[in-house]
Amino acid sequence: MVPRDAKPLRCCIFHDREIIRMRTIARMGISVENIDEERTLASFAKEALERKKPTWPMLTVLYEACNACVKTHYMVTNACQGCDARPCMMNCPKDAIHVNHHAHIDEKTCINCGKCMENCPYHAIIKIPVPCEEACPVGAISKDAEGHEKIDYHKCIFCGNCMRECPFGAMMGKSQLVDVIKHIMTKEQKVVALYAPAIAAQFKAVPGQLESALKKAGFDEVLEVAIGADICADNEAREFEERMARGDKMMTTSCCPAYVRAVRRHVPALAECISETKTPMHYTAEIAKKDFPNCTTVFIGPCLAKRREGFDDETVDYVLSTLDLESLLIAKEIDVSKMPVEEKSQENNKRIPTVSGRNFARSGGVAEAVEIRLKDKSILKKAKINGLTKSGMKMLNAYGMMNSGKIPTKPDTPNLIEVMACEGGCIGGPSIIKNVKEAEAQLEKYVEAGSQTKGA
Repeated sequence: MVPRDAKPLRCCIFHDREIIRMRTIARMGISVENIDEERTLASFAKEALERKKPTWPMLTVLYEACNACVKTHYMVTNACQGCDARPCMMNCPKDAIHVNHHAHIDEKTCINCGKCMENCPYHAIIKIPVPCEEACPVGAISKDAEGHEKIDYHKCIFCGNCMRECPFGAMMGKSQLVDVIKHIMTKEQKVVALYAPAIAAQFKAVPGQLESALKKAGFDEVLEVAIGADICADNEAREFEERMARGDKMMTTSCCPAYVRAVRRHVPALAECISETKTPMHYTAEIAKKDFPNCTTVFIGPCLAKRREGFDDETVDYVLSTLDLESLLIAKEIDVSKMPVEEKSQENNKRIPTVSGRNFARSGGVAEAVEIRLKDKSILKKAKINGLTKSGMKMLNAYGMMNSGKIPTKPDTPNLIEVMACEGGCIGGPSIIKNVKEAEAQLEKYVEAGSQTKGA
């Protein structure tokens, strides 16, 4: 893969080869931290084929790829004018800035509060971030003694922001594709693909084409997770009405496992507000296990947190990412856009999702699906948190304080809050292959094409 005469991307061709080796091991579903460097790739492949189930954790850090970025800090650029007003110095709470024709920051005294950058009229002070640490909304990533990044899995909510933001690709999800291919090849039991609506937004396809493509790739049966989304919306609407009738202040949606984990680990004051309804993935897997007893269920979506959820859900055997699916389709030379449409109808006992079920994939779609199903829509005051950034976590904490009574609620305080860990919703997940705007446009086309069959 890296010929001897190839131009190296890094310091040398041998470093490039080592990183590809590490990536290959991670794609086999094996953690690369502290591995035996003398082992061959063949031995890792054998290990992957012999394992009975995926191993914890779902993330692995490639130290060879990690740039060991310097600690986040602020730097004065040449744009500094050494102005007489000294706003950077005047607003520094630790007197860490000195000006002598040009501002200088004493890194020993600086606490990285950013006041200097905020107050510089010339925008001459910039922040040098560590991308993965900056992207993590819960502070789960920090440096080890050697300067490489490590993940605190007790804090981690598996949002996948670190994977998306690391420019060196040092944060990787451990793939379960080898496990799934093994089940497809052995043919010991039916392998059922459960594809999320967000997957439909990643490929140029109309309803029915993904089903054909997945079956050609080797899956025995295919279910669209939007049917589970419809069940989820039905249950959340019923639960919301019951909660409001008994006097609850608010309810939050439950379909995003990264959000649920964020609350349970970091905002306990909001925990009682999480809907008790299961996720669309669970309900669809439940249907698959009922329709095809003893089958192997494989959820496919752009989400890392779903892989974490799969560890705890007995109805879900494996979780593949969009990247996994794309790799499989490329290997099989399958173009989804050229596949025939597999027809769905009530007559042949195929469940057809509603428009609102398919729209779960975008931000705001879950709350809209619940609203459609309410008997009395006047009781609803909905809101959404579009992405669990650090500001999104602040909003969660504010809602938690409202629920606990530490902050008074107002007449316009929302009582149904939809929370998506990824900006844009599931179509903006960490394993997407299209940007969010493209995915949103494709999802709209997919939903519109499906609405000609059945709308809601």
